[in-house]
Amino acid sequence: MKILKTSSDDFDEKIVNEAIRVLADGGVVLYPTDTIYGLGANIFDNKAVKKVFEIKQRSLLKPLSILVSDVNAIDLVAKVSIQQKQIIDQYLPGPYTFILKKRNIVPRVVTGGSTLVGVRVPNNEIACRLATIFPITTTSANLSDEDVLSNPKDILEQLDCEVDLVIDVGTLESSHASKIIDLSDSSPKIIRK
Repeated sequence: MKILKTSSDDFDEKIVNEAIRVLADGGVVLYPTDTIYGLGANIFDNKAVKKVFEIKQRSLLKPLSILVSDVNAIDLVAKVSIQQKQIIDQYLPGPYTFILKKRNIVPRVVTGGSTLVGVRVPNNEIACRLATIFPITTTSANLSDEDVLSNPKDILEQLDCEVDLVIDVGTLESSHASKIIDLSDSSPKIIRK
């Protein structure tokens, strides 16, 4: 495991590029977002995605959300109507995950077999840069049903396993995951505040 320290505001480009290489090679990266630290894997690498489930000790039936590089990239992984796009444009980038109908390109392992997918564009340049070549998983870096921690050292202690690379920007101010809003039906519904 490699731990690379940088700053969220003035991050080291080489660290982000190294993390992208690790993701491209099937690795799992612990990375900062605008809310909490996330566990990222290339969504098109089933083995890497399964490793995220193993690390979190999470059921394969519980879907993972996807992080894309910008709002326009959402269309690659989800079907977005004009009305949905208007809502999304008001809130992203930001601390929100939107549930949408997934496109066939999204592997079944990511969504637990669901026809829906959670999509994020955090207000965090490091996180968005990690998803410039392919979308990545975005899920809280904690054991399922355990506390969400905001410091990489504490997170690694809780997970008690090795991720391939850690982008350490220190303790994050937030310890709350993103708000989840379901846009898959006719009227938006808040799933998680």
